[in-house]
Amino acid sequence: MKRNLLDLDAAGLAAFFDELGEKPFRARQVLKWIHQSGEGEFAAMSDLAKSLREKLGDVARVHAPAVVGDTLASDGTRKWLMKVDTANAVETVFIPETNRGTLCISSQAGCVLDCAFCSTGKQGFNRNLSTGEIIGQLWLANNLLREKNANKDERIISNVVMMGMGEPMLNLDSVIPALRLMLDDNAYGLSRRRVTVSTAGVIPGMDRLRDECPVALAISLHAPNDELRDRLVPVNRKYPLRELIDACNRYLEKAPRDFVTFEYVMLDGVNDSPQHARELAAISRRVRCKYNLIPFNPFPNSEFRRSDPERIRAFAEILARAGVTVTTRKTRGDDIAAACGQLAGDVADRTRRSARLALKEVRA
Repeated sequence: MKRNLLDLDAAGLAAFFDELGEKPFRARQVLKWIHQSGEGEFAAMSDLAKSLREKLGDVARVHAPAVVGDTLASDGTRKWLMKVDTANAVETVFIPETNRGTLCISSQAGCVLDCAFCSTGKQGFNRNLSTGEIIGQLWLANNLLREKNANKDERIISNVVMMGMGEPMLNLDSVIPALRLMLDDNAYGLSRRRVTVSTAGVIPGMDRLRDECPVALAISLHAPNDELRDRLVPVNRKYPLRELIDACNRYLEKAPRDFVTFEYVMLDGVNDSPQHARELAAISRRVRCKYNLIPFNPFPNSEFRRSDPERIRAFAEILARAGVTVTTRKTRGDDIAAACGQLAGDVADRTRRSARLALKEVRA
């Protein structure tokens, strides 16, 4: 089978070219063609020798997920459904803003963690995505956005957040090479501050990411105490708040930002009381952080409702008065189910027995 070059970061591509008997600078040339120019055809890589182009055509390919759905929201948010195999598709969302464009990408087909308020977790877990399937979302989005942009060299995607489907810390073997490509000056050239990985709090993965490829970190917190978080974010039963905060402080020793972002979905009558806000303020005294309040985005058969806007405002005010940095996320793309917590993709729930046992262990 031909090698998919989207699966390889710079080191992997150099090793592949060494196997072919080619010099390292050829790997850098191809890296630029693929990721900077968005080229998927070796025949079009004009500064490569014809013999090398032919050789690559025989042994390699550039294969990204196939776009099977492309939806544009009224606010400009664009959502793609990307098919990764015959049974599974994942969702990728582009959010345009005045001074930046953010791409939200997925790391797994489905998710094993089953957070109570998240549509993705309700569909079960099928498999991890490969590096090529992860970086392929960025590769495709770049190409698709360039099609309608007059300036082909303009950077449209300035930020990447791994906040789509799946738990990135459970797929780091694929996620880390993809992150390295995002940061590589010969590929996408994003700064570490502009690439964010979000986790529900899988501590071993946080420690590994810190050591191997530290980027900005976001934590899906959603509750200020263990009792409530055990219910909303089941992984908390294995990695409770005290251990999670310690892991955040370890991460900050190498992080490109001097704070962790705590994501906090606002659920009516569940986690939005003044007491909850005061408990969050107390957490901020134990770790450098900021809070991002997220109005809950409904999905079919959900048991939760969105907190009232005035209640969210009062909640944020309590945090601000305590000296905590707090923002309230503007809901984007909810009319096409592209908002936070709504991504469900198209996944055949063939959750592996091992994954189910892992989840049972997490909840134990």
